[in-house]
Amino acid sequence: MIYLDNNATTKVDEKVLEEMLPFLEQDYANPSSMYDFARKPAAAIREARVKVRDFLGAKNEKDIYFTSCGSESASTAIKGVLNCNREKRHIITTSVEHPAVLNTYKEFEKQGYEVDYIGVNSQGELDIEEFKSKLRKDTALVSIMYANNETGVIYPVEEIGDYIRSHSPETRFFVDAVQASGKLPINVKEANIDLLGISGHKFHAPKGVGALYVKPDVRLTPLINGGHQERGLRAGTENVPYIVALGKAAELAQDALQFELTEVKRLRDRLEEGIMKNVFNARLNSSIKNRVPNTSNIGFEYVEGELILLHLSDIGVCASSGSACTSGSLEPSHVLRAMGIPFTALHGSIRFSLSRFTTEKEIDFVVEHMPAIMDKLTSISPFQDELKELRKRRG
Repeated sequence: MIYLDNNATTKVDEKVLEEMLPFLEQDYANPSSMYDFARKPAAAIREARVKVRDFLGAKNEKDIYFTSCGSESASTAIKGVLNCNREKRHIITTSVEHPAVLNTYKEFEKQGYEVDYIGVNSQGELDIEEFKSKLRKDTALVSIMYANNETGVIYPVEEIGDYIRSHSPETRFFVDAVQASGKLPINVKEANIDLLGISGHKFHAPKGVGALYVKPDVRLTPLINGGHQERGLRAGTENVPYIVALGKAAELAQDALQFELTEVKRLRDRLEEGIMKNVFNARLNSSIKNRVPNTSNIGFEYVEGELILLHLSDIGVCASSGSACTSGSLEPSHVLRAMGIPFTALHGSIRFSLSRFTTEKEIDFVVEHMPAIMDKLTSISPFQDELKELRKRRG
């Protein structure tokens, strides 16, 4: 099995699993308890908080709150900020955010909020001038993802953070960094970010744990009410093994960042170059340079993406047609539609996403087998005349 769907989820690093196990087997006490047995789990949470603080470039570990996932982090940030600033009814986000963010804003639109959705160009890059023209004094929240989950395109969060601070300092800035964490260096202080969310299973921790950075002067209402945990922002007994796992995964990801930026990128480029060279109906769907190092979105014109995925699965290769949260939907990707990807490639676009565990042998296997898969699928495509013309144009 060759796994190239790491933007959907990643394997748990063995070192992360080793770090978790003691808190599942012997050190299982509730960290809020008063007896000595609880001290080790409580100390482990504090240590994990420090590791995530360092991972995100935060000033204080008290600025880190543990959640269950990226979606919860996003909802806590968005709803928490807007509930504390009810007099401001304007929001800015992008047309290519993750469904966890977009669907939250659709609910606020039903409540009478005004939401501006900033567009992207054909390379998936944000229209920064459109953003600047939309920022107002009554803007309660700007919400921009750090990197796109489908294309890997990186957005200029530092430039956006600086602009907000200088033009509307009361506006809060939330960044969904789920797809950037572990792939890019993140520093919330330098980028003037007020709130930032991550999800552990995107960088080799298990599913079911995430974190939210909250700048000290930001007021939030809790998403989950109840006990005192997470300083009152997120009630519920702490998931100690998973919090420990998140801290360890953050530490390992920080150590492996240079490898990600060089070796993983090299393999991603090798995959793209091999496919683009040997498959005549392939086209790259996003910016060549401005991407996280592990992600490639390739459109195969006049072929259905579901058929491509099935044929890849038959030879043991896992990839996807976009966000895992929209799998099963017959609608083409909202991200690719926002980019204006032509209809000929829209339904045949495949996302390959690598990790530090991906090998060159695996990449070469995919490159070797893609031409045969595409020859078979183009031979049964109803667009034979168009394919002949495309083959002629591309030599």
